[in-house]
Amino acid sequence: MSLLHVENLTASYGASQALFGVNFTLAEGEVLALMGRNGMGKTTTVKAICRMIPSAGRLDFAGHDLHRLPSFRAARLGLGLVPEGRRCFAGLTVAENLIAAARPGHWSIARVTEFFPRLGERLGQRAASLSGGEQQMLAIGRALMTNPRLLILDEATEGLAPLIRAEIWATIAALKRDSAMSILVIDKTLSELAQVADSAAIIARGQTVWSGAMDDLSADVTEQYVGV
Repeated sequence: MSLLHVENLTASYGASQALFGVNFTLAEGEVLALMGRNGMGKTTTVKAICRMIPSAGRLDFAGHDLHRLPSFRAARLGLGLVPEGRRCFAGLTVAENLIAAARPGHWSIARVTEFFPRLGERLGQRAASLSGGEQQMLAIGRALMTNPRLLILDEATEGLAPLIRAEIWATIAALKRDSAMSILVIDKTLSELAQVADSAAIIARGQTVWSGAMDDLSADVTEQYVGV
């Protein structure tokens, strides 16, 4: 069953058009990789989905037209965002960051710290004092505290040390394995994406150029649209 349906999505920043026709569908419980080179429109697509920028086209989530909703109402439907750059509340403690996002449901501080024991050890520390990897764990934990139906991860492993990257990927795999949550993940690491994603959509110059099952994604396509 479709949870998120994006069709002919267009968006602009003022007079500069950034999206020219993005199309993909994400099913309940599915992990979809949104791929493409830098500057092709992936983060803009996420901003449109989360109602951070104006857009046009079809944008349906859980039976609702997202274009009719402000960002906070879209979030209440079950959109949980881990933004590029983490954006933790630097002056708040780890616990306060988690509490600030909390909504009723399966995910609690206890469950988040089971996933990320380091956060449990640092509940009283300010977010600004955490390492980059720990801040990324906090950003993911904060999104989980909203108890989302769709978790959106925008470059969640970018700039992290290899061991921390591996931990984040293990977390994504565990979420896929142990929950019914749908996940939209943006990342550049094809080998890790191939391990967790069921399907993929590739964006080039603001429009979808390929979509389908992850197993059907060929080396020629990735070299043309994703490779450096």
